[in-house]
Amino acid sequence: MLCTIETDAGLTGIGEGGSKDTLEQCAGSLIGKNPFQIETLWQTMYMEWFYPPGREKIHALGALDLALWDIKGKALKLPVHQLLNGSVRNYLECYPTGGVGGGGRGGGRGAPMSLKDRAAATIAAGYRAYRIDGGIGMDGNVFNVHQRVRAVAKACKEVREGVGEKGDWSIDFHQKFDFPDALRLCRSIEEYEPYLVEDPTRDEQFLEDIPKLRKMTTCPLAAGEEWGQRWNFNPLVERHDIDYIRATLPNVGGITEMMKVASLCETHAIGIVPHFTGPVSTAALANCLAPFPGPVLFEYNYGERPIE
Repeated sequence: MLCTIETDAGLTGIGEGGSKDTLEQCAGSLIGKNPFQIETLWQTMYMEWFYPPGREKIHALGALDLALWDIKGKALKLPVHQLLNGSVRNYLECYPTGGVGGGGRGGGRGAPMSLKDRAAATIAAGYRAYRIDGGIGMDGNVFNVHQRVRAVAKACKEVREGVGEKGDWSIDFHQKFDFPDALRLCRSIEEYEPYLVEDPTRDEQFLEDIPKLRKMTTCPLAAGEEWGQRWNFNPLVERHDIDYIRATLPNVGGITEMMKVASLCETHAIGIVPHFTGPVSTAALANCLAPFPGPVLFEYNYGERPIE
C-alpha cells in the first residue's frame, strides 16, 4: 500500500505499508497535529488504542512514520540521512534474493545454470553474497526434513565452490526446521563459512532456540524479517545471540523505530541486513541505514530489474 499525509503547508509525505483498516486507525491519531513532532506522533499511534499493537498495526504505523519523515525532509530541503547526522558510506552493498542469470538460465536462455555457476555469476556481477533458500524442497505436499538437511548441506558445498575464497554466501532456513534439524544443518555447513544463517527455527521459538543454537554452532545467525519492534530484538541483541537482525521498513515501525533498533545493534556490534521491501520503503531504508556505522547488507529482490 502507498499512503500520503497532506499538510496545510502544501507538502505531502509519501509512505508505504499497512492495509486500509490499520492505516485508517493510525491516521486518526495524526489529524490536525504538528508533523514535525514525529516521536510524539509515533507514541500516540502506538498507545492510543486499548490493545497493544500487533504486527499488522506496526506495519501501518511504520508506513505513516515514513511519510512524516518525508514531510520533514521536504520542508527542510534535506535528504533524511542528513537529518540523521549524514551517511557514513558512499554505497550500500547488496545481495540478490534469487541470484543472477534470469531465474537460473544463462542470460535468461539456454540450459539451466548449476548452483556453482549461479553463485559464481552473482559474485562476478558485483554483489557481496549469493543467497540460497534452504527451506524449498517439497515432494508433493510433504517437506521431508531429514532428506532436506542432507540435500542442503550438499548444495552449500557447491555454492562455496562457486563463490570462491573471496566470495560470500548466505542461507535462509525460512523457519522450516525445528531445533534438532536446524542444529544438524548448521553444523553440516560450518566448514563452508556462510555469511549468515537466517531464521533457523520458527520465529515463535526464537527466544528459546536461538540462544541454544548460538552456543552450539559457529555459523553467524540472523533473525527477524517477520518480527516487529525493538522489544522483540532486544533480548537476542543484548545477549549477542544473533549476529545480524533482519528488521525492515515499514514492518519494524518506520524510521523512528528502526533508528532505535540500530542503536541497540551498534552498542552490541550486531549488523543489519534488512528484508527486501517495496521501492518507497527501500529508498527510506537507504536513508536511515546509511548513517549506521555497523555492517549493513541490503537484500535486493528485483531480479535483473532496476528499482523505479
